[in-house]
Amino acid sequence: MHSVRLAISFSVLTAAALAQSSGTNGPAPRAQDGKPDLSGIWQPDGRFSGDFSKALKPGEKILMLSSAETIFKTRRPKDDPATRCLPMGVPRLSTYPEKLMQLPNELAILFEGDIHSYRQIFFTASHNKELNPTWYGDSVGQWEGDTLVVDTIGFNDRTWLDSIGHPHTEKLHVIERYRRPNFGTLELEVTVEDPGVYTKAFTMTGRFSLSDKEIRERSCYKSPVEK
Repeated sequence: MHSVRLAISFSVLTAAALAQSSGTNGPAPRAQDGKPDLSGIWQPDGRFSGDFSKALKPGEKILMLSSAETIFKTRRPKDDPATRCLPMGVPRLSTYPEKLMQLPNELAILFEGDIHSYRQIFFTASHNKELNPTWYGDSVGQWEGDTLVVDTIGFNDRTWLDSIGHPHTEKLHVIERYRRPNFGTLELEVTVEDPGVYTKAFTMTGRFSLSDKEIRERSCYKSPVEK
């Protein structure tokens, strides 16, 4: 375990050091298996932090069932579960940076924001056979060329999909495509489908910039006497 921690730390620190020496437009680093190394501390562009309708690919629309429209129209900012220090879920992100640590069998993501939590994406073809609904779901990833495709199911329905309250059910299915076109850029394309809420799937895009600053400790506290 100690050697794994050292390997993770070395990978991320090396990425930060190389960013300063080789420039952000240089080629993306490669892992020992030849795949792109996504490790690093990444600052999101904010497209997955606000209203998802503003992050849509050209021509895409968010089309809800009438029952979901009714729920959506009743939601107010004060009702956002994130304001009660609950996890944001997937694919919603905070505006704070996150640290990606790529290992041979998984990709771990540490969040500075979003209650300072984490995700694990295991490099395998199939999901667990018995899934208990969770905040971040069950994520598996496979490489398609230089793109890491992450498939996530097994969500609970206790999060808002975005900051303005787009809803989802436990049928939520999220597909993320991570690509590192150069040293200093990470691109993310996300497709969302949930037949319990949306009449069709929709796809969004965003990107991250490599940071040379370490993520910081943050806390989220909601007093039990606050309503």
